[in-house]
Amino acid sequence: MNKMVVANLVHRPLRSLISVVAIAVEVTLILVIVGLSMGILNDAKRRQQGIGADLMVQPPGASVVGQISGAPAPVKIADKIGALPHVSAVTPVVTQLNTSGALEVIYGIDLPSFEAVGGPMRYLEGGPFQAPHDVLVDDFLARSKNLHTGSTIEVLNHPFRISGIVENGRGGRKFLPIHTMQDLLDAPDKASIFYVKADDPKNADALAASIKAIPGMEQYSIRTMREWLSLMTPDNVPGFSTFIKVVIGVSVIIGFIVIFQAMYTAVLERTREIGILKSLGASKAYITNVILRETALLSVLGILLGIAISALAQHQLVRSFPTIRVELSAQWVLNATLIALVGSLLGAIYPALKAAQKDPIDALAYE
Repeated sequence: MNKMVVANLVHRPLRSLISVVAIAVEVTLILVIVGLSMGILNDAKRRQQGIGADLMVQPPGASVVGQISGAPAPVKIADKIGALPHVSAVTPVVTQLNTSGALEVIYGIDLPSFEAVGGPMRYLEGGPFQAPHDVLVDDFLARSKNLHTGSTIEVLNHPFRISGIVENGRGGRKFLPIHTMQDLLDAPDKASIFYVKADDPKNADALAASIKAIPGMEQYSIRTMREWLSLMTPDNVPGFSTFIKVVIGVSVIIGFIVIFQAMYTAVLERTREIGILKSLGASKAYITNVILRETALLSVLGILLGIAISALAQHQLVRSFPTIRVELSAQWVLNATLIALVGSLLGAIYPALKAAQKDPIDALAYE
């Protein structure tokens, strides 16, 4: 039977190739788009964790994603938090979502307090801010744009001089002086978020309760970094889970339709062959098994090709855009494999049953 399955596919190479490519496209869509989405999400988690804080304090109404809410909170809150027991350091940060050229979150920081929370910045080139219109960029961004100390870049429609290139993983990829960011946003003495370093991470929960007890801060969102990281999942990020489901749904439809069309046409073209097999004693189960085995073989070839294309795409994306993270995880490779295989077999069930139901006399008389 296996020799016959291979012979059937080789006999119609173009159709078989189209089916394999369609399944490969299905697998590639799932792996690349999901990998890119998960890579961006997990990269954001790592960079937030890299700030070194134990708690995040956000104004009322801030989403779990945070970091894109403008600057609605008074900076003086940092002094109130800093006066509490078990507080080692606190830093106010102004964040601004920028959609000009690329989707990014720009950080306005008070450098001394920012370093007090997470430790000194590691400079690969240059050094700290020297003037209000200086900017720090991380090494990923510098490498992708071929930037160096002294280069001029545009940030929020204003020119800035790069004073230093820092190691990635400390929140944003671009850092401005906090007062400059406040001026650009017309938000003097305001901040978006406060990062708090406890004297001991074990005191983070008690410290969160103490911050909540400060008059006027009852409605503020106060999360430990551990809690925030646990919330940053596809199910909690607005629209993320729906987006993934839509991508998978579209991919399955592509594979289903192509396999259905290929197998249905193959059954029509092989009517006489099916009649001969049935006249020789082949059962309905045997005929169904042949069609499903052909589909399974096409699926396996398409899945392997899709995984190879996805790995190549991952390498090329990271090479061309160093700031982009793509995660080709073993779990999603398995998920994509199962989705493609099940979708293909579902597409082949009706043609297989139709072939099994053919009357051998009518099939032999078919021209």
